Amino acid sequence: MTYKKNITSMHLDILKEIGNIGAGNAATALSTLLGKKIDMKVPSVRIVSFDEMMELAGGPEKVAVSVFLRIEGEAPGSMFFILPLEQGTRFIQQMTGDLTFSFEVPPYSELGLSAMQELGNILSGSYLSALSDFTKIPLYPSVPALCIDMVGAVISYGLIEVSQVSDFAIVIDTTLNEQNSDESKTIKGHFFLLPDPASFETIFNALGVGLSG
Repeated sequence: MTYKKNITSMHLDILKEIGNIGAGNAATALSTLLGKKIDMKVPSVRIVSFDEMMELAGGPEKVAVSVFLRIEGEAPGSMFFILPLEQGTRFIQQMTGDLTFSFEVPPYSELGLSAMQELGNILSGSYLSALSDFTKIPLYPSVPALCIDMVGAVISYGLIEVSQVSDFAIVIDTTLNEQNSDESKTIKGHFFLLPDPASFETIFNALGVGLSG
């Protein structure tokens, strides 16, 4: 069963509010880690099909940096954080101070890969904590898997099981930037939340806004 037709702007507004709280938590954690003030925002939250999800990430043949994890607990699902190569490179350069690092020129330094995985840890943990706090549902992230590959391959790998029973995702646009720095330095990525089909109902019922048809 698909719940997409029952998800309203009110549901998305609640998810955006949760996303902004998660982004605030992530910004605090990143600021501590980097020793400088980081701003994070969630400009929009929307429902997209898997095809639209791939297009948002640059198209199935676009090589991107991704962090994938499973959500475990009472509302299981999957999460992807996907950055274009140039955005991922910019983040690692800011985070490590190594201006020679590039995701476009392998081999990649262990420090750079660790930094990207840590970003995935911080973001996923912050978003899931906010969602768990709102719903009072225990949710836990698995260890994130870092991948640099074509978007189609990345998403297909993560959705082998899910795609058989669901056909859409919640996309949480995510921007992060050093406070008061140039707009051109803003790092823009997409956070894709894919609750397993039954988890949609569990989450929204817990938020007091069920998905009744």
